[in-house]
Amino acid sequence: MTAGADAWVLGVDSGGSGVRFALARAEPGAPAEVLASDEPVRTGPAGIDAGQLLGHLVPAARELLGRTGADRVAAVAVGAAGMASLGDGLRAELPAALSGTLGVRRLALAADGVTAYAGALGQRPGAVVAAGTGMIALGTDLTRWRRADGWGHLLGDCGGGAWIGRAGLEAAMRAHDGRRGGSAALRERAEALFGPAPELPGLLYPRTDRPAVLASFAPEVARCAMSDPVAASILREAARNIAESAAAVCPDGAAGSPGAGPAEDHDAHGAARESVSECEVALTGGLFHIGDALLVPVREELAALAPHARTVPAAGDPLAGALVIASALAREELRLPHHPRMLCVTTERDG
Repeated sequence: MTAGADAWVLGVDSGGSGVRFALARAEPGAPAEVLASDEPVRTGPAGIDAGQLLGHLVPAARELLGRTGADRVAAVAVGAAGMASLGDGLRAELPAALSGTLGVRRLALAADGVTAYAGALGQRPGAVVAAGTGMIALGTDLTRWRRADGWGHLLGDCGGGAWIGRAGLEAAMRAHDGRRGGSAALRERAEALFGPAPELPGLLYPRTDRPAVLASFAPEVARCAMSDPVAASILREAARNIAESAAAVCPDGAAGSPGAGPAEDHDAHGAARESVSECEVALTGGLFHIGDALLVPVREELAALAPHARTVPAAGDPLAGALVIASALAREELRLPHHPRMLCVTTERDG
């Protein structure tokens, strides 16, 4: 039975800095009651720790139900970093666990890129670039998902915060050595933040949070870019990488633009193809708070690579996207493509 707009739904956003929960009516745009934990869910050899996530989720849901006076949750959407490749335990354990503890009959388990997409563009076709420490682009024509990058700081995330920060620190070390391509401005900022340049490898390499440390230098690259050509060239190359990923996942015309290489396709199940003549591209994530130093070249590079693409503001963040998915699921109006790893949906009939 379809839930009405007065039903309550729960959205969950699990990432590297913690877990956030939001409870709201199933009506689109309804205000939400939010709860957050700064303890991230562990990831080990077996993948995302389902038991720990449940240990966060169930008490949070009960607290939010108590705050609002709601009696039950009609649908839940969980967006988690690593869900696509490390979410087997969640997919195996959460449906029965949430049915037993909270009476949840409708559950969506989504990659965090999918909740970022839903938060930014809702359920319409287009593409989203989510950039923070890393960088991933997702696009859909509502029949399948297309993914580009998001492969981590060793194999990809090109143009993301860690990528920019690493390039900036390399330029700082080049300046220290007296090699071509160095930047005295970036060396000065690196030493102000981290200490003498020769000590940087010993500080950085043992860290288990290397991507975050590298990304912490990205704002310094942006500040120097106003007057330093090396820093400006790093941001230009980052913008080119971001635009290439966006162009690769844009539906229809923009996806075939020059420079758009093959993206990873994810087949959907049963949705009708929708033709798209113009690709809306939303840019979301903390990296874009750098501002025009990055945004201007991204828009310029995207216009050159994908003439049919048009950048639009992101309507909301991944937590808002989880609520979009949960609300649509409760009303049986979910149009985003189902996929066993990107967007896995479980439903049980009431009664």
